[in-house]
Amino acid sequence: MPTIVHFDLPADDTERARAFYGELFGWTFTRAEGVPMEYHLIATNALDGSPGLAGGMGPRGAPDQQILNYVGVPSVAAYLDRVVQLGGTVLMPRTPIPGVGSLAICQDTEGNRFGLVDDDQNVA
Repeated sequence: MPTIVHFDLPADDTERARAFYGELFGWTFTRAEGVPMEYHLIATNALDGSPGLAGGMGPRGAPDQQILNYVGVPSVAAYLDRVVQLGGTVLMPRTPIPGVGSLAICQDTEGNRFGLVDDDQNVA
């Protein structure tokens, strides 16, 4: 069953935000290598101490940009068709991410944004 596999946390001041979330929740941040922008990978832990949901933090791209959850699916392309059939909107079409798979950004029927991601590294 598809589930949230990643979240993106935009920040106006990434240093300040890393200090806040690190102190508040104990999250750790690692600068992402090979990414053409400032981006930090976030490691979280579940309440039992096991690895938690992975995330990322980068500079806010637009004034209204908020936290965005990404749902892992078998095929982003197939799910984009379903989003539209169910009354949602595709905001950013399927975009290949080299070495990862592909992603897209959508909006549900209530105006909430969410991402879709797959790990099909054979997409073009």
